Amino acid sequence: MEEVKAKVQDFLNKNDMNPAHIDMEKTCRIFLKEMERGLNAEQSSLAMLPTYIETERQIPLNKPVIVMDAGGTNFRVATVIFDLDGSSNIEDFKLFPMPGVKQQVGKDKFFNTMAGYLDEIVDKSENIGFCFSYPIEMFPNKDGRVLYFSKEIKADEVAGSMIGENLNVAIRSSGSIGKKHVILLNDTVATLLAGRADVKGMSFGTYIGFILGTGTNCSYIELNKDITKTKGLDLAKSQIVNVESGGFGKAPQGKIDKDFDQSSNSPGMYIFEKMISGAYLGPLCLWTVHAAAAEGLFSKDTAQNLKKIKELSTKDIDDFMSYPEGRGGPLSSAFKQSSEEDLATAYFLVDRLIERAAKLTAINLSSVAVKSGKGQNPCRPVCIVAEGTTFYQLKSLKQRVEYYLKDYLVNQKGIFYEIINVENATLIGAAIAGLTN
Repeated sequence: MEEVKAKVQDFLNKNDMNPAHIDMEKTCRIFLKEMERGLNAEQSSLAMLPTYIETERQIPLNKPVIVMDAGGTNFRVATVIFDLDGSSNIEDFKLFPMPGVKQQVGKDKFFNTMAGYLDEIVDKSENIGFCFSYPIEMFPNKDGRVLYFSKEIKADEVAGSMIGENLNVAIRSSGSIGKKHVILLNDTVATLLAGRADVKGMSFGTYIGFILGTGTNCSYIELNKDITKTKGLDLAKSQIVNVESGGFGKAPQGKIDKDFDQSSNSPGMYIFEKMISGAYLGPLCLWTVHAAAAEGLFSKDTAQNLKKIKELSTKDIDDFMSYPEGRGGPLSSAFKQSSEEDLATAYFLVDRLIERAAKLTAINLSSVAVKSGKGQNPCRPVCIVAEGTTFYQLKSLKQRVEYYLKDYLVNQKGIFYEIINVENATLIGAAIAGLTN
């Protein structure tokens, strides 16, 4: 096995894909510099979008709020109320299809459909927290303009429209009396806010919202005085900033990363996301295995079998790492008649890419934690509210992220953290936003 490991190491070194060669300190400094440039309206691969969502106000208790969650192809609505002990209660929950998921819809139909989803609960609160997980431009009144939709939603006429404003028009046209106070936010911001609820007596210095699923992104709380690109802010306050971390363009790419990126539908964009997220990690592993086969790391027959694999998902990768010789997935099937050495070679290759994804994820989280300026007191650590199937379900990824966080963030930087998972985070975070902003 040592020979196999050495062969894989040589291949990774030759292609600049070895996670051991990523310098955490150096890469964190680069990430932080990109954050600062983004906040200062300088050229940066990190958008650093102000959300105008504040976190200072206490959560009102026993006061209902309407919540809406539009993400992917599903649309969820409910009411949320926080008990006297701070616990959240989700009521009136219903799941609907996202308008435009089946066929093209116009602007009026889009907003009227959403307003119709609220028919049974629209009079239960004057406040609406709306988690809208599509690209939006936020404004100081906490409303947002739709920039565009991804291909699964067909609502071209809605692009450029203000969400809260048009939702209010649709609600009033349905017969409801009174204007609703609509607070718009995305899923990363909602995830961060969810950390403020249901923590059972724990105290935190600050919060980070982090998602690593199909894609990846994070948000954190920044002082307004350091957001110099936005004028007219109250410099004594702070707000949540949407980092758009999947766009980080200065991560240490290897040769295979660059080739894989050029083969994608968006070359040169979402560089970081293509190295760590669920939509890309499986395909990147396949690209790497194919490259290794072309360089002679596998026997001739195994190389031919690997060539036949045209698609590989991150779920397939998890299955392979959990059951290398079982489950019948694409990779395991390719090695059914192969030697033990061939199977181990594939395992080590995929394992190193997961290790690298963990290290890069820790660099993202460490950089944001350092930028927050909090966490030096172990009694009030940085709360990382983490969501996403890739983070929690890809074999050993979370444990490896925590290894790097402990080694770098805690041991070297003296910043303490706690990772938590909040059930129904987007609904709870939207509720907090609707009640406190």
